[in-house]
Amino acid sequence: MGGRRLLHNLARYLSPLVLIVLWQVACSTGLLSTRLVASPAQIVGTGWGLVLDGTLPTNLGVSLLRAATGLSLALLAGTSLALISGLSRIGENIVDAPLQILRTLPVLALVPLFILWFGIGETPKILLVALGSTFPIYLNLYKGIRTIDPKLIEMTRTLRLSRIQTIRNVILPGALPDLLVGIRFAVGISWLMLVVAEQVNADSGIGHMMMDAQDFLRTDIIFVGLAIYGFLGLISDQFVRLLERYALVWRPVHLSGGAGK
Repeated sequence: MGGRRLLHNLARYLSPLVLIVLWQVACSTGLLSTRLVASPAQIVGTGWGLVLDGTLPTNLGVSLLRAATGLSLALLAGTSLALISGLSRIGENIVDAPLQILRTLPVLALVPLFILWFGIGETPKILLVALGSTFPIYLNLYKGIRTIDPKLIEMTRTLRLSRIQTIRNVILPGALPDLLVGIRFAVGISWLMLVVAEQVNADSGIGHMMMDAQDFLRTDIIFVGLAIYGFLGLISDQFVRLLERYALVWRPVHLSGGAGK
């Protein structure tokens, strides 16, 4: 069983490896110009050089801190707003409409305002990440709360549970699968928002490193940055999936071994 799951996990990465090999072959044979598209070998060599001179670790640490801080704020805001909106009709009337309006605003249009309001330091970058990541958490948790089985709510009334006990013991556990789905979406969006945030008035971070590389036509460094963003997105998504597997171990699909599917 364990060997089959390992093979299944390895098979997921077979197609990317094939694409990388084809990419390298195209660059080596001249089908792709290495001035415009760096080869995988160039990217690896450049990445290692950036690690040795300290450029990559420094910028990566800054980006990770921004993403983690923004995502933490999004988790707090999205969860709180979803509870207000999902547990009360009045709360929904107050919270939902403004959030739906904000959700449809283009991020790039907000960048100048964030700079005017919060300056050019870390605050606007973190808030941009938090803003984009809040919506999937809010929407999924709100949906999870509103789809709780009414029979469970009726049971809590029969047992005379308090409002707090009902939320803690019934509503939150019942909505947890939807919350984790929202977190998976939020993690991916946080990296996308970070790309935008770090390419506007930034003096550090992976996005800043890529913008500097653009000025010198260093496509190899740009591809190193893209590879880092992609790798971080994959690792963070796998972490949330692992958290989901253990947090939802009580669900039948997890008991039957279907968590990794």
